[in-house]
Amino acid sequence: MDSQLIQMVDLSSQYLRLKEEIDSAVQDVFKSAEFINGAPVKSFCERLSSYMNVPYVIPCGNGTDALRIVLQALQIGPENDVIVPAFTYIAPIEAIASVGASPIVIDVDPKTFNINPELIERAITARTKAIIVVHLFGQACDMEAIQKIADKYKLIVIEDNAQSLGASYIFNDGQNKKLGTTGKIGITSFFPTKPLACYGDGGAIFTSDSELAEQIRLLANHGQTQKYHHKIIGCNSRLDTVQAAILNVKLNYMDEFTKHRIALAERYDQTLKSCPDIILPEKCPYSTHVYHQYTIQVKNKKRDALKSYLAEKGIPSMIYYPLPVHEQEGYKWVARLSGDLTESKRLCDEVLSLPIHSEMTEEMQTYIIETIGKFFFE
Repeated sequence: MDSQLIQMVDLSSQYLRLKEEIDSAVQDVFKSAEFINGAPVKSFCERLSSYMNVPYVIPCGNGTDALRIVLQALQIGPENDVIVPAFTYIAPIEAIASVGASPIVIDVDPKTFNINPELIERAITARTKAIIVVHLFGQACDMEAIQKIADKYKLIVIEDNAQSLGASYIFNDGQNKKLGTTGKIGITSFFPTKPLACYGDGGAIFTSDSELAEQIRLLANHGQTQKYHHKIIGCNSRLDTVQAAILNVKLNYMDEFTKHRIALAERYDQTLKSCPDIILPEKCPYSTHVYHQYTIQVKNKKRDALKSYLAEKGIPSMIYYPLPVHEQEGYKWVARLSGDLTESKRLCDEVLSLPIHSEMTEEMQTYIIETIGKFFFE
């Protein structure tokens, strides 16, 4: 096995598989010269709206912009608190701080890596206006439990679905909805490694609320109702036409790519379950899983040794995330903590994400599995 072929995400091989369609779509944009708000942007939003079964999809420049725009649209600012998980990428707390609100950081469920609903209520203050839930690594937070608390205290739930686009929440009555659409508002990212990915930055916002959708459109487009007429203070956050054309192609293959990652994850589960000191990712009964990441926990301080061993054998792995958000230097001053955040701190010391992507072959995965086995058993 040529270990040089193994990557965390193989975007080059995926492009080569779709090259003819992607090149054609991009060339059509060049020919039209509609580089801003061209026809593919509208087409992609309509198709994604249908796929997500949500009335309004508003494109924007990236997932972080999407969060910030949503907070502005909801009029969340310096007088407000927003609850956010400690174990996640920095974007949610970054967006909260950027609008002047105070992030209230709470711990996560160690089995699912997602925000722990049992800890939300004790973090609520008179200033609390929203909860940002992050559907981490490919599956849902416990949305019914979270929404019940939100309804009790009249809070808004914002779904950060940058990592789990395509996954669904399964309600107790058997109904299911795509993550990002289970409540009032959700967002996603089209960063190149995401489940639905462009070849640059991009993002989108989902809502069923027509008035909120209109406000978001205004904010994302300079606050203008028509060209050179600016109703509110907005920003410039757009999904460019080239990226929309690429996403239009890749949307056709999204479920296929997901199916392949699920098969890889199931094989990891079956073959790694006997390895000592490894806790496999737990699949929630209330969610489907798209396996944006396949993240194990390595106990007894063996994580870093395993990571180094894999690297020596030409196998990449990643630590998502080495620090909880409240310990990041830029956010220590702004984050307010609820509880001791023990699980988030522990996860940062124990998590390790293994390669999983649409182009991974059985031969590649076998080499990874055998190498992990040698670390533990030889």
